[in-house]
Amino acid sequence: MRGELKEPMGPIFTDAERLLAAAGDGPLVAVGDVVTYHLERAGVAPDVAVVDGLTEREAVDDDVAAGVARLGESAREVHVENPAATVTREMVEALREAIADPDPTVVVVEGEEDLVTLPAIVAAPLGASVVYGQPSEGMVLADVTADAKERMRDLLSRMDGDADALFEILDAT
Repeated sequence: MRGELKEPMGPIFTDAERLLAAAGDGPLVAVGDVVTYHLERAGVAPDVAVVDGLTEREAVDDDVAAGVARLGESAREVHVENPAATVTREMVEALREAIADPDPTVVVVEGEEDLVTLPAIVAAPLGASVVYGQPSEGMVLADVTADAKERMRDLLSRMDGDADALFEILDAT
């Protein structure tokens, strides 16, 4: 499934302002420290930011860490464990609750947030936007549509683990 996961789930942007102009009117979910930093620098606090202090498995630089920290000053902060190449129950529950919360939330992951985009698209309401980083290319804007939700459900159902339990948590919104 690595090949399927490497394909961008939407257009790639290198400019946060252009990305924001193309985003829908619904909630904005940012997955990744660098994406969150660029949105924060463009003057927009995502409704949900999922960060792990890493970019391409290396610690983020001080500017990115400071930008994420600024966002955290005005948002609720939740800490979860989520190992690499995994989507834990704790992660999905925190994601679902953060999306449902009308106030901004930063989900700080101990481990990695590398697969969180998939359940984020499933959990977010139609019309929302999920933004994540495409290594060495830019930021991907994934519009949350019925088709996108179905594609993410298909990918998640083919992964190892208990897909039924995952969907039960995600559908509890």
